[in-house]
Amino acid sequence: MNNILFSILAKLNKLILPSFTKRRLDLSKASKLQLLIFGWKLYVTKRALK
Repeated sequence: MNNILFSILAKLNKLILPSFTKRRLDLSKASKLQLLIFGWKLYVTKRALK
């Protein structure tokens, strides 16, 4: 059940949130909001793959 939820969230993240890796964002120069979005996407993706 949890895996399905996080898989759906991961797909929504891909559609809605920006991709910082395609933009070649330097994480040392990223704003707090960009770091928060990056961390959220990483967390959801990691949980979806479990």
